[in-house]
Amino acid sequence: MITRVFQLSLVFLLFGQTAIAQLSPNTNKPEGPRSEAPAEEVTPTSTSAIEDGSEDKKGPIDDIVEKRMIDERFTLPYEPIREADIMWEKRIWRVIDTREKMNKPFTFPEAPFVKVLMDAASNGEIDVYSTVDDKFTQQMTSEEVGSIGSSTDTILQFDPETYEEKVTIVNNEINYEDIKRFRVKEVWFFDEESSTMKVRILGIAPLKDVKDENGNFKFEQPLFWVYYPEARDLLANHKVYNPNNDASPLTWEDILEMRYFSSYIYKESNVYDRRLKDYLTGVDLLLESDKIKSEIFNFEQDLWSY
Repeated sequence: MITRVFQLSLVFLLFGQTAIAQLSPNTNKPEGPRSEAPAEEVTPTSTSAIEDGSEDKKGPIDDIVEKRMIDERFTLPYEPIREADIMWEKRIWRVIDTREKMNKPFTFPEAPFVKVLMDAASNGEIDVYSTVDDKFTQQMTSEEVGSIGSSTDTILQFDPETYEEKVTIVNNEINYEDIKRFRVKEVWFFDEESSTMKVRILGIAPLKDVKDENGNFKFEQPLFWVYYPEARDLLANHKVYNPNNDASPLTWEDILEMRYFSSYIYKESNVYDRRLKDYLTGVDLLLESDKIKSEIFNFEQDLWSY
């Protein structure tokens, strides 16, 4: 009996080893020549980069994703216009008042429009021109650009120790809140090739409020002129607050090209080279501004017969 049990155990043992050998990979096959894979090149990483996580972590983002579309934008050049195709032309000077509701993006505290222009001028990204005239004839030097809007005053201060009065020179930096209006020079023209009325902005000039010692308003002083066609690429990479959708911010180039601003005309090209306020006052000044705007609109409409 014991012998019979021993024989059955031996049969089961041999059967189990055969099944295991069939299920296991072929380990009894002769091994061929082994080719060692080239070792991966390990790039040394500094210990400090691992400790502070600067290699993978870029810091917090004040948004859902990092937005780079505006930084990578480029402007399309203006279509070429032949001189022979310009049938009619009128030069217009406008004023953009930032105190109007539609123009509030110009004074957005994070990036006011005047700050964008002044920073670009200080860094040499754009050229600015003197306000001697509005024809962009005199380019301002770097020293003149650095002193834009700033002034120096001399005040008397009393020294409590020596009981003497001392003359102190104080440097007054520009206050962006004093820039409430902008001048815009533009040209309206009728293109015969496309049979449409078009407009091109030529220049922009910020206006600073000059006040007396008591803080009373005296007059407006233009700081500089920016030649707009040369500044388009810069303005296309600076976003503007969009009151309708934070996910699609506008740029200053969009605002100006789409004419998403409110303004009024204060001068048109005339034989006396005078402004409207030189011969009109009060309500007549605004009515004349609207009259010029209507004349430009009616010129294009009167060319067609319906």
